[in-house]
Amino acid sequence: MKNLLLAFSFLLLCFSCKPPEARLPETVQSGSFLKASVERNKKLNELENKQILSIIESNPENNYIASESGFWYYYNTKIENDTIQPEFGDLVEFSFDVSNIEGEEIYASTNKTYTMDKEELFTGLREGLKLLKPKETATFIFPSQKAFGYYGDERKIGTNVPLICEVTLNTIIEKND
Repeated sequence: MKNLLLAFSFLLLCFSCKPPEARLPETVQSGSFLKASVERNKKLNELENKQILSIIESNPENNYIASESGFWYYYNTKIENDTIQPEFGDLVEFSFDVSNIEGEEIYASTNKTYTMDKEELFTGLREGLKLLKPKETATFIFPSQKAFGYYGDERKIGTNVPLICEVTLNTIIEKND
């Protein structure tokens, strides 16, 4: 009888345990945060485009060009006879200054050396450099998403600030393959 009771207890123990079940979430998100974020960004983009177009209209002496990347620029100094432009891996030396959309200087003219597409540089400036030839100067107007976007530069440039940058490409040292 003792053996039967022991066997029955053993079988009861083996078959009474079940595997753990996954718990279902208590609340289901509907995606409303993403929808609100998209709407906020559309409004911000519309406001910035109005500001930029206002600047363009108030300076008809400058021949502004809309880039495929979503920013505007004009050449202060254009070099017609040179055809070399920076490519991936080229070392470029350039100088630039940064202002906000009202024209207030944020950073004074700074010289910088940069390896194309291999180092950190905000998106608009990286794409703008690819449009320049040595000794050319251009003024770029970057909407905030092409500048420092939501985070700013964590120093002088705040959240969602469109920028105006005057950039001079001084030299290009082509990469050695």
